[in-house]
Amino acid sequence: MAETRTIKVEALARVEGEGSLSIKVKDGLVKELHFGIFEPPRFFEAFLKGRDYREVPDITARICGICPIAYLMGASQAMERILGIEVTKPIRDLRRLIYCGEWIESHALHVYMLHAPDFLGLQDALELAAHNRGLVEKALRLKKIGNMLIEAIGGRAIHPVNLRVGGFYKVPTKAQIMALRPELEWALETSLATVTLVGGFEFPDVVQDYNFMALRHPDEYAIHEGRLVTSSGLDFPVEDFLKHVEEEHVPWSNALHGFAKDGSHHHVGPLARYNLNYDKLSPTAVAAAKAVGLGKVVRNPFQSIVIRAVELVQVCEDALKLIDGYAEPDRSFVEVAPRAGEGHGCTEAPRGICYHRYRIDKEGTVTDARIIPPTAQNQKVIELDLWKVVQANLSQSDEAIKWRCEQAIRNYDPCISCATHFLKLDIARE
Repeated sequence: MAETRTIKVEALARVEGEGSLSIKVKDGLVKELHFGIFEPPRFFEAFLKGRDYREVPDITARICGICPIAYLMGASQAMERILGIEVTKPIRDLRRLIYCGEWIESHALHVYMLHAPDFLGLQDALELAAHNRGLVEKALRLKKIGNMLIEAIGGRAIHPVNLRVGGFYKVPTKAQIMALRPELEWALETSLATVTLVGGFEFPDVVQDYNFMALRHPDEYAIHEGRLVTSSGLDFPVEDFLKHVEEEHVPWSNALHGFAKDGSHHHVGPLARYNLNYDKLSPTAVAAAKAVGLGKVVRNPFQSIVIRAVELVQVCEDALKLIDGYAEPDRSFVEVAPRAGEGHGCTEAPRGICYHRYRIDKEGTVTDARIIPPTAQNQKVIELDLWKVVQANLSQSDEAIKWRCEQAIRNYDPCISCATHFLKLDIARE
């Protein structure tokens, strides 16, 4: 008689949101695998309709407490394209600087508190603190520095209130920005040590043939603007995003699954950014990557933790340069009268590209909204990773498979609440 085994875990640890994983195994082969998101939909796109265009950035920022800047900036860009607004260089630099703060706090949280315990054989950050208190204290200080940067520019660390369409309500003084420099110098040194630490972890041998998609900018490591490029050779403006990417509903998930229309499995996030923008990394970041054995192309999803650490080095350096070059703008924002139109925005949230499209009427009222966050786009490739991981570990116990699956999901630092606009684990062995 065939043996059927079922494993249930009520909640996936160390991710933002709730989800499930269901696996069916028969005759030693994975026959069915579903990564489901059962967190209730939040309907942001629906209740944005009828709102004034100036309200959209602040409303969408409430989608996520970890990456509100991604939503604030993507929504602002879309509205600015409709209105024909071009922000000044000082405003652009301030936007990149506050985005550096978001990357620092998000990457520090993920690398140390959410993902590193997997590679150290620990259950969570509490065990890590008991094992190495100093490491956790450094991680918390690093995260706090990112929050300080957001607060200095955005007015507060969580859901900042100082950003608006066309710029900022108020800009910080040179002295306020320079006051952050000593902490960022420490953050840069700590980020370099972070690369060394996580680069020494042991990684499962999993290599995938992803079609990477990320923003690319001619002059910098793309974070808050650029064109979209793929490893398959596409290069197109943000306005053409929906010509190449679509979403579909699957019965096991409340989040829509994003997919590339060319049939490839497109992957967004740190691996995509690194592989498509390696030549835009700073010499310091490149040296750190080389020192731990990273090449120009990385296709092992478990090494995403190392790439996040390399990106910490990049954004700490960027932040220091932006602080040194900061000049207070004469005006904190550009404002024009509303007009009807359609606009698109896209930035690199820490987890990958976050796309916005809005339509407004001549009074500036939103008539249609479309938001595609990075976790929704990565669901298909997460399932592909899990399929390969489970098949390679079928000889292990269900508990060991569960652990490896959770780790594989955490490679993506999924923001499940964003995607529903893990882990209940169910493995049936026959």
